[in-house]
Amino acid sequence: MDASYITPFMTSIQNVFSTMFQLPVEIGEPRLKTDSTTSHDVSGIIGVSGEMVGTIVLSMPGEAAESIVALFTGEQMAVDTDDFADAVGELINMISGNAKAEFQRKSVSISCPSVVIGSGHRVASNSGTPCVMIPCTTDCGEIVLEIALRESDEVASTKSAAA
Repeated sequence: MDASYITPFMTSIQNVFSTMFQLPVEIGEPRLKTDSTTSHDVSGIIGVSGEMVGTIVLSMPGEAAESIVALFTGEQMAVDTDDFADAVGELINMISGNAKAEFQRKSVSISCPSVVIGSGHRVASNSGTPCVMIPCTTDCGEIVLEIALRESDEVASTKSAAA
């Protein structure tokens, strides 16, 4: 995966969390993910299509997610409520939308977010698409961004034909 695909997400999570919640985010060392099990119990998921394809996942322990959602909404919400899932979906939407703006020369769309809650759930990326995990630390707990992006087959074919 092109390293330039990762930096916009690192910048975006820091900007969103500091602007929206006054919550600093310390970025850990990105590393390649080797399995499809998510890091934590709560995952917000966004699909990417266009000149780049893949998935972006924001994974958090339930307790950290509850704290972050409370900062975001101004009220405590239980993990099993619809409003909680909507708030997590909006978090990954804001992070992905801000990062997408950095891909100025690419035609890229993001999907509506999905949220999965439960221990041991899996989010599989497309075959052959590497996934990079970015561990982050906040005062609310650890969160992880998982980025699995690649150029679409059409873009890759066009580049090969041009060469």
